[in-house]
Amino acid sequence: MSPPKARLILFNKPFDVLSQFTDGDGRRTLADFIPVKDVYPAGRLDRDSEGLLLLTDHGKLQHQVSDPKNRMAKTYLAQVEGEISDEAINALCAGVSLKDGPTLPASARRIDPPALWPRIPPIRQRKHIPTSWLELSITEGRNRQVRRMTAATGFPTLRLVRIRVGPWSLEDIEPGEYRLLELGAKELAAYSQR
Repeated sequence: MSPPKARLILFNKPFDVLSQFTDGDGRRTLADFIPVKDVYPAGRLDRDSEGLLLLTDHGKLQHQVSDPKNRMAKTYLAQVEGEISDEAINALCAGVSLKDGPTLPASARRIDPPALWPRIPPIRQRKHIPTSWLELSITEGRNRQVRRMTAATGFPTLRLVRIRVGPWSLEDIEPGEYRLLELGAKELAAYSQR
């Protein structure tokens, strides 16, 4: 009997693509980019967000990544409206109150504008309002959580790019491209211990 293996796809989801394979309204989906059969998203990434989306054919790995109880860290680069303040960064690090309750503390820091691909279409620009960037890591997975957190501190998110999920990162995968990994029994066991 051969040892168990799992396929894991690291996909750089472009803006305006749904994190599913089918859509009755003609919108772009994963099927437009990923020809691999029998893989399913491990978690979601909103249509208006970009970056790393994991897909797998291994149910336990999918559960490990997507179940909020497992607290797998997800790291984002967020471009926000305005020059983000130290008070806002501190609030994000302490946890902010949202309508569905307080968030867990995040890891947040102000960063220089990253070298990213251009977003199509570009974000809206306001002539007299600057933008700034931060790197933010969360361990929860609430609906639109990062956007709601930055808005709660007074700095709405204009662009959101996920660059890391647990031990996997976007690295040099271009938008609309993916990398297929084969995980053996040892790797699967290591991820289930996290």
